[in-house]
Amino acid sequence: MSFNALKEKGIPLEKQIRTWHDIVRRPYNRTDVDCYTRTRQIFMNGIEIEAWNFKHHFARITDDIELKKLLARIRRIEDMQQTTVNWLIPANQSVLDTTLGYEQVAVDLTSWLAQNEPDDYVKETFNFGLLEDFDHLYRYSQWAYLHEGTNPDDIVQGQTDVVIGRPTQNHHNDNAVRLRKSYNKETAAPQTKVNILTLVSAEQQTHNFYAEHGMMYGNDDIRRTYAEICDVEEEHVSMYESLIDPTETMFEKLVIHEFTEVCNYYNCYKDEVDDRIKQVWEECLAMEIEHLQLAGDLLKKYEKRDPEEIIGTDIILPCHFESQKEYVTDILMNEVDKRLDSNMGYTTIDKLPEDWESYDVQEKTGAAGAPTEQAVQQAKSSIKRDIVCADKKLVKKQPMLLEKGLERKAQAPNTVSVADYERMTEIEVYDFEEEI
Repeated sequence: MSFNALKEKGIPLEKQIRTWHDIVRRPYNRTDVDCYTRTRQIFMNGIEIEAWNFKHHFARITDDIELKKLLARIRRIEDMQQTTVNWLIPANQSVLDTTLGYEQVAVDLTSWLAQNEPDDYVKETFNFGLLEDFDHLYRYSQWAYLHEGTNPDDIVQGQTDVVIGRPTQNHHNDNAVRLRKSYNKETAAPQTKVNILTLVSAEQQTHNFYAEHGMMYGNDDIRRTYAEICDVEEEHVSMYESLIDPTETMFEKLVIHEFTEVCNYYNCYKDEVDDRIKQVWEECLAMEIEHLQLAGDLLKKYEKRDPEEIIGTDIILPCHFESQKEYVTDILMNEVDKRLDSNMGYTTIDKLPEDWESYDVQEKTGAAGAPTEQAVQQAKSSIKRDIVCADKKLVKKQPMLLEKGLERKAQAPNTVSVADYERMTEIEVYDFEEEI
């Protein structure tokens, strides 16, 4: 692909300040937006938050005033870009609507990254996290219908299945167990570096959104569900960021951050179906090309190195959104019982030791019940089954998936049982159209 971001022409930094009218654009229409336009909007908001936050961290550990000035100028543009992207959300899109979009991002983005990841260990880590976000989508879907009457398929538009995954109550680990082996910056492919930072950014923003919005519902069970899943997102950020080589210099990291932004905006621009929002991606891409080249100049100045040593010359496409049902189903069937061992590797439930560190966390957090189990209990009580959006053959496999994927130890007292799922799956999938 002939796109070398280090040689493309961007918008000069001094011309990147825009009017408030240009910064705050008209939001998309909630009722007719393509689901993957929504995911791109959610996703790029996270990419910008990470870029902005990293530059603040860099500024706090350097006393070079000229460097601090340049970081400050670029950082302001990142902040304005984040406003543009985040303000595309319409006011009539509820927090739960947006939440389903966040989890669709996580499922379909992680699936794409895993399939395009050259490092087998990193790929396995992506697949592990994938099944957890998949279950989060299922849990939030119960509340979307029960509390707001939303058919989750109106949000995911048939592109992402909504059924049980690895049960959320089993996602809570001793956070030290989440840590993974880092890549070697000298040998890791640029694709791996961009893939990991892309996913770190997305998961970090998911955590932030839940932390900042989960309290906005009056229903205590919904509030607790956001608290529970927010805690898992903290674990995900810890897991994915630990894959990054800690010996990368701040200038190397700056180049990787800017290259990640360029790649993702380029990907969004290529894929976008809404012409008006496509213009947003194109404009931000032109700005980020300039930021990348400035970061490359800093690397040359301070470390006497060429940025191509770090990111190569080819563009990477890390955030292509398309339906990943087949891939997710394969991972679901084969890895729902996978767990983290205590040596930065993976194991299965049947091989976990009795003194596994994460059991203690799960016993303590779930002692009074798991909110994510309560979501399904509420659906079972009110409509006699859970809210699912998937092929009937997959839905019928839910009891088997729970039997395989639920730990026998440290279960919350309100756990929905395999027998419950067997009874629920005997009832036809809830017909939203019939209700209407």
